[in-house]
Amino acid sequence: MRVDAALSSSAVAKPSRKVMARGLNRPCSVERTVEILSDAWMFLVLRECYFGSRRFEQFQSLLRLPRNTLVMRLNKLTALGLMKKVAYSNGTSRFEYRLTDRGMDLYPTMLSLLDFGDNWLCDQAVKPLQLIHKVCGKRCSPKVVCSHCQRSVFPNDVTYQDGLGAIKNVIASNRTRSRRASDPSVLERVRPCSVAKSLQIIGDRWSFLVIREMFFGTRRFDDFEKNLGIASNILTDRLQRLTAFGIAQKVRYQDKPERFEYRFTDKGRALYGPMIVMMRWGDRWLSDGGIAPLSLHHVSCGHDFSACVVCSHCNQELFARDMSFNLFYTL
Repeated sequence: MRVDAALSSSAVAKPSRKVMARGLNRPCSVERTVEILSDAWMFLVLRECYFGSRRFEQFQSLLRLPRNTLVMRLNKLTALGLMKKVAYSNGTSRFEYRLTDRGMDLYPTMLSLLDFGDNWLCDQAVKPLQLIHKVCGKRCSPKVVCSHCQRSVFPNDVTYQDGLGAIKNVIASNRTRSRRASDPSVLERVRPCSVAKSLQIIGDRWSFLVIREMFFGTRRFDDFEKNLGIASNILTDRLQRLTAFGIAQKVRYQDKPERFEYRFTDKGRALYGPMIVMMRWGDRWLSDGGIAPLSLHHVSCGHDFSACVVCSHCNQELFARDMSFNLFYTL
């Protein structure tokens, strides 16, 4: 069935010597973006918007969320400027929710998570969702590339330094803590797409920040604890989960006394694309004046860059308005 949607190497990144901010002061838009994405239900509401849902009853029917929970998520998405509430019937108080430009621009992030899930988490011969790029008319997979040279980007080929928008503010200690769904399988209700599978791994703030630190070169427990200001029991839980999911592996680096460090598996390194796509969105929408706090440099082409998500067939950038899709499951 075809449905047209309103979808509008073992090394890690080597830090440049120019990077000064460390730990809680690390200037990176990924953290600010993950504050939004760490609520898996909120991101899945956005996903339904990309599939064409607009009205409260549609969201509730597809996601099967309690009414109060859905109201809270829609209100928060509206307050964050990702959606707007629009009256659709004159003389009545009926409304629908539409994506703003800010919300539409999160679409490449969803695509990058979809691609990661399809490649590493989908155990089916046929992917549950096949993207069609209407510009070239071909089935495609999203590909993360350098905005300058249009070639794929790998973590061992990128250096970084503080950008003009670097900030040095310590993360507020009273920031709301994110919580994982008690039963991760609920994220796959109705739509068994690979975005939901990806969010089961990285859909909470601490898991994602541990992954971010690994891409910055952090490997040892004490360094994670110091850089993130995270409680040791929470850190232990997240590292165990990432190891169990095959994102990281625990490697002994000293015998007496026995000490370990955490290194990415190939699956873990594949999360680099989604991370830098999220960074681009955060730079654009959450940074002061749109000035990036962190600058990425692509060693292969010798230029600073941002991450672009392009069609695997024609190499053109993917926008929500240019996409349709085939579903290989029944609603």
